[in-house]
Amino acid sequence: MLSILGKITVTCFFASYLIVLVLELLRLLGRIPGRTMAVLAMMGLGLFTHVAYLFVRVLEVPDGDHQQQGLLASWSEWSLLLALGLAVCFLVFYLRRPDTIISFFFLPMVLATIGISVALRGFEPFTRDEAVGVWGSIHGLSMVIGSGAVLIGFLACVMYLVQSWRLKHKRAGSARFRLPTLETLGRMNRRSLVVSTLFVALGVVAGVVMNINRHGNVGWTQGGVLLSVLLFIWLIAATSLEYFYAPASRGRKAFYLALASLGFLILAMIGILTSSHGMSS
Repeated sequence: MLSILGKITVTCFFASYLIVLVLELLRLLGRIPGRTMAVLAMMGLGLFTHVAYLFVRVLEVPDGDHQQQGLLASWSEWSLLLALGLAVCFLVFYLRRPDTIISFFFLPMVLATIGISVALRGFEPFTRDEAVGVWGSIHGLSMVIGSGAVLIGFLACVMYLVQSWRLKHKRAGSARFRLPTLETLGRMNRRSLVVSTLFVALGVVAGVVMNINRHGNVGWTQGGVLLSVLLFIWLIAATSLEYFYAPASRGRKAFYLALASLGFLILAMIGILTSSHGMSS
């Protein structure tokens, strides 16, 4: 399997994204049957080969003078990671609104970022120690922002319930105790879910790369790592329920989702603080 994945090159996913852009440009000529399915198929192929390429780069074992070379620790590889993030964002937005022309803006940027990665191949990668420092900073900052977004989402839901109760009892007009409108609080909760999911995802990925550079393995069974991954999985589920299945984004159901997110966050923090994962080394 790895031998097959090892044959994947940058050209594979660059060509896939380019075909998607061409398919999207064809919409200017009129309605073409099956175009949307072809776009989704090529995006799926592009993302698979993109991730597989980076995955193989992580598994590559340096030898000789390159033994201290960091994993995913070059400007070229970071450009590919940025391109991957843009491609994933495009696919999510496209699934929600396939009738829009966001591809005209996203895909040229994805292709340009991949082109920059190719141009930067000649730059020397950072060492493992330098890579640990960089990925550790990204991991810590991302988890802090993601945690803050979870807390903001929880507070938005609490305020939503309070404001909803006040409206039912005709007490929302008090100038001394004014809260944002229900619509504003609902948007705040949804955006907090998206932000927390994105940054926790970035934090988990950065943590994985950091541990591979530092120890040569991830340590999935450690309490902090395991609970952080569970928090990420839950946030994906909660965000999917909110956006794709619309499970009453208002009221008690949204509050229960936010409360569960807060619970997973607390468990993750306890796991980090009570294990070696939260200790400096």
